[in-house]
Amino acid sequence: MVKVEFLGPIQKEPLELEIRNLNELANILREDAQMQEWLENSAVAVNDTLVSSLDVDLKDGDRVSLLPPVCGG
Repeated sequence: MVKVEFLGPIQKEPLELEIRNLNELANILREDAQMQEWLENSAVAVNDTLVSSLDVDLKDGDRVSLLPPVCGG
């Protein structure tokens, strides 16, 4: 199982999914209208390491975090 967590203002409970890579996760999340905007603007981390490609393979126990952009001062 891969744990998917949504940080900051994304109001979504964590998910646990049987997925093999980030492409599969993106396809699942695209089906959720609320998530479509966040997918375009969020950074993605796998086990606390930022990734820039959806071709990242995942294994049992991995944690994926969606990090939306934030404003600060």
